[in-house]
Amino acid sequence: MTDEIKLPVQMIEIEDDFIGQRIDNFLIARLRGVPKSVIYRVLRKGEVRVNKKRIKPEYKLEQGDVVRVPPLTVASEPDAVSVKLSLVKDLEQHILYEDKDLIVLNKPSGMAVHGGSGLQFGVIEALRALRPDAKHLELVHRLDRDTSGCLLIAKKRSVLTHLHEQLRNKTVEKKYWALVAGDWDNKVRKVTEPLRKNTLQSGERVVKVDAVEGKPSETRFRILQRYQEGTLVEAFPVTGRTHQIRVHTACKGHPIACDDKYGDNQFSQQMQQIGLNRLFLHAFSLSFIHPISETTMRFEAPLDPKLSQTLERLNRK
Repeated sequence: MTDEIKLPVQMIEIEDDFIGQRIDNFLIARLRGVPKSVIYRVLRKGEVRVNKKRIKPEYKLEQGDVVRVPPLTVASEPDAVSVKLSLVKDLEQHILYEDKDLIVLNKPSGMAVHGGSGLQFGVIEALRALRPDAKHLELVHRLDRDTSGCLLIAKKRSVLTHLHEQLRNKTVEKKYWALVAGDWDNKVRKVTEPLRKNTLQSGERVVKVDAVEGKPSETRFRILQRYQEGTLVEAFPVTGRTHQIRVHTACKGHPIACDDKYGDNQFSQQMQQIGLNRLFLHAFSLSFIHPISETTMRFEAPLDPKLSQTLERLNRK
């Protein structure tokens, strides 16, 4: 059984960084370990008060608000992530840029962006352990566990909100490098097959092309280098669907090397024979407007040794 902790009544004065946030989202983020259903129940019953008044879940916090949170029973937090773990310490070496507002990380392949599903911790938990004074660290976007490269993390809620708005307005530009099977057709500059996500009972996510129920999706492609064994392409996802690049390359007959979900076994085995043991998908570059300085920021994440060595062992055309 999971250990539980009884929390007393809390009186929370709202800091400037939370002004404008919905009360339900504020409580969900703050009360980790409390099920969402419990949070919405105490909101509905009026047990959560703002300035001694009942409020609705969509209430937006204002300057000077004092939030009363009733006594709650929460699941105890898992053991804190130790900064002595090599996987955690190594993340310091993967930071491409950091200031008081955000972090740009070259995420290593094989590390999930957050814990859960049997994982004690992911990138965000590790960074929170490394940066205990940064109280509001949050992922701006996600990368698949096996994908490496540029990952953006906000240190303030206002920065997170601004960057999410840029994502919605498509002013954040992410470009990926992928090694795919076969000889990519030079005429295929854009793939727009609609995609539908299915979540299996195991929790595994599988995405398929679905012309009827799929969501509009677009990825633009550019050939970087042709090899006798395959093609290195640059992929620019205009939309941000789950597994979008992996499915869009596969549906055109050019699956990504060592993709255990959408890949081609023969091609993957061929790449494994020359030393590749991970998905060859890398978020190579990231550009966005800095929410505070309003300058355009652009970063490139170098390929890890496994990927660069793989390219060196291929035969150029």
